[in-house]
Amino acid sequence: MSANYEVRGNVAVITLDNPPVNGLGHATRLGITQGLDKADADAMVKAIVITGAGKAFSGGADIKEFGSPKALAEPNLLSVILALEASSKPIVAAIHSVCMGGGLELALGCHYRVAQAGTQVALPEVKLGLLPGAGGTQRLPRVLGVETALNMIVSGEPVPSELLAKSPGQKLFDKLVDANVLDAAIAFAQEKADVRPLPLVRNLKAEHPNSQAYFQFARNMVGGMSKNFPAPLKCVDVVESAVTKKFDEGMRLGTALIGALHRNDVTILPFLSEGRSAPHPKLEQMHLHHKLLPTNPQEAADIIVERVVASLEQSVRAQESA
Repeated sequence: MSANYEVRGNVAVITLDNPPVNGLGHATRLGITQGLDKADADAMVKAIVITGAGKAFSGGADIKEFGSPKALAEPNLLSVILALEASSKPIVAAIHSVCMGGGLELALGCHYRVAQAGTQVALPEVKLGLLPGAGGTQRLPRVLGVETALNMIVSGEPVPSELLAKSPGQKLFDKLVDANVLDAAIAFAQEKADVRPLPLVRNLKAEHPNSQAYFQFARNMVGGMSKNFPAPLKCVDVVESAVTKKFDEGMRLGTALIGALHRNDVTILPFLSEGRSAPHPKLEQMHLHHKLLPTNPQEAADIIVERVVASLEQSVRAQESA
């Protein structure tokens, strides 16, 4: 089992435990839903905390399962997030160290989020020529604002939690702590145990005062920087849908665009360079670069996986040395 379950007082704690970065493989996803079932059936449990063991909350998809049946086996990540939202008891994500990709989408599906300072937060899927596939394009604009969210999604670059916590009006983090995030999350969960209705990110509105002009500006900038690679511009399209469409409609558009990217031969080729772009609400501050990978899809996929692993391990090492 890649997720552990324990009860502390009246709070159930589900701990992702799939080293090195708590990838959301099938066993981990199953462990989460089984933990939710246990907590729901226990009358003594009033709230739930989800966290990650070791030096990561979660780095997202389990790359060891890429291309295997386990990657899409139920419960898939979308099903897990729906189970979080459907919980009758409040769920708090205790976020620390590394929270990226599906890990961030998992946290966005929780009712509340307590984060530790120094956490690296990102949706890096664009670096694989793809889009976030479990609601990140719809939920992140609702909690961070359209411009900050689009910047993160199009660049794929990690942003420190303490910087995001300073974003005006942000609802990504309900609390930011310097240390002992699990203890803080348990205490926060106890505070919220009897609060109803339970807040869902999907119910928030993503708004922009001049959305039509802004997204046209974004397309002009991103299109000029991304050249012939389609994923960055598709990111703009799906984030715009968070503003112009209902949540479920935006999710369906994202699914359709991901499918189109998977069918596009050029999708596997771009892997954005290591050059970092400073997080900034204006897209002109981003620097999108690309390298061509081998034209053989399997060789390209192997290199991409190696780079993803290296990037995540670098984040973990940075946390260890902090």
